[in-house]
Amino acid sequence: MNLASLPKNNLPIRTPPLREPQLFDDPAAAVAFVRELYDEATAFLRDRFGETLNGGSIRARYRAFYPEIRITTTSYGKIDSRLSFGYVAEPGEYSTTVTRPDLFEAYLTQQIGLVMQNHGVPVAVGPSVTPIPLHFAMSSEGFTVPQEAALDFPLRDIFDVPNLNTMNDDIVNGYDIRHEDGSRALAPFTAQRVDYSLARLQHYTATAAEHFQNFVLFTNYQFYVEEFEAYARACLADPASGYTSFVGPGGVEITGAGDPLPQLGKMPQMPSYHLKRPGAAGITLVNIGVGPSNAKTATDHIAVLRPHAWLMVGHCAGLRSSQSLGDFVLAHGYLREDHVLDDDLPVWVPIPALAEIQVALEDAVEEVTELEGYELKRIMRTGTVATIDNRNWELRDQSGPVQRLSQSRAVALDMESATIAANGFRFRVPYGTLLCVSDKPLHGELKLPGMASAFYRTQVSRHLKIGVRAMELLRETPLERMHSRKLRSFEETAFL
Repeated sequence: MNLASLPKNNLPIRTPPLREPQLFDDPAAAVAFVRELYDEATAFLRDRFGETLNGGSIRARYRAFYPEIRITTTSYGKIDSRLSFGYVAEPGEYSTTVTRPDLFEAYLTQQIGLVMQNHGVPVAVGPSVTPIPLHFAMSSEGFTVPQEAALDFPLRDIFDVPNLNTMNDDIVNGYDIRHEDGSRALAPFTAQRVDYSLARLQHYTATAAEHFQNFVLFTNYQFYVEEFEAYARACLADPASGYTSFVGPGGVEITGAGDPLPQLGKMPQMPSYHLKRPGAAGITLVNIGVGPSNAKTATDHIAVLRPHAWLMVGHCAGLRSSQSLGDFVLAHGYLREDHVLDDDLPVWVPIPALAEIQVALEDAVEEVTELEGYELKRIMRTGTVATIDNRNWELRDQSGPVQRLSQSRAVALDMESATIAANGFRFRVPYGTLLCVSDKPLHGELKLPGMASAFYRTQVSRHLKIGVRAMELLRETPLERMHSRKLRSFEETAFL
């Protein structure tokens, strides 16, 4: 049979036996049923794909559906919650599709439990009408889908494949928080959007999403990776640290301080390292490299894991004569000239400093440097950080850029911080920035080989320790304080 010439609609659609939706008043039981539905659906797709690869006759188009969580509220009663999430603002029907319940079990249980507690309503769990793309069903078990050229039939004629029309940020951007059936969004991301990011994370970082922790450090230099590994090994040598293992690119996991950590022959674009702790309460470090495009890519995909905080700890250009190489900059505002988020978050939107993050960073600087108060001002300035998309802005007419830097009262310039903060604002992930001055272009102190002195390397070590310590302080902060209501809009999803 020449399947290529056969119209798709001539093939009947086969699905796994469709289950009836069930009501739950126990969040753990609801998540268990979600997992049951998801496992049945993905197993069906994998089995049918295996049959087709092994030469089985193709008599149908195969389709399975994501599980769906749905709630209905009827009251305008004001919710007494100090959380910025866990409730809906007004009566109505709310729903979301769900993927990878094995990965998101704790998150789903927590979020469903809060909604039940705050509204006193059960949740309905059942199959959705959103098909699971074959690629995502296979990747959940470590399978891969071969290139279409390796198949003797058009893949899209037989299975559903990723559809870009269903993988957008309309919910978090506030463009469309109603689904096609009229229900409102219960969660910030749809299942297909999450699956897409999970696949991209694996590609860009060379580590599976299971290893990512709830506290994420971003950096733009390899120096920090080396320091992070040294810190991780020291933690593994200390049974009282609470950390259990360290994971590098390729998924290599070590539990002993002296265990070897093999390097990949070909490093990924954004190598990630994970100092793990029970409950994903450890720290992940991502070397995003240079530029706002990389910063957006990393945060776009990590956001679906719903981390509790992310911080930028990297190098910057100091813009004030009073600064010295190795000084720190704590961002309390951002001048956005990165241009990668202009369509999603206009530049007229202010990106506020978050008090809990700022306090944690300043406390960490004081603790590591053993300076405080007025003495701390010698090595750290608080002010506006400018982020630009042109690494060589110095080679053009400088009057325009320098004037804008002066008008914004900028004290530092980099290529990632504002992007990371703006995406934190957009995705409701608490954010912050602590940079280390590595050159001073306005004052003739450019990056030269001799500047990588012992002092400079010492500052990198201190800087990384400050970032780690800030994350440890944030880990001790209650969720209701850390997830700021400043990041929530008029009409929000109930799920964090």
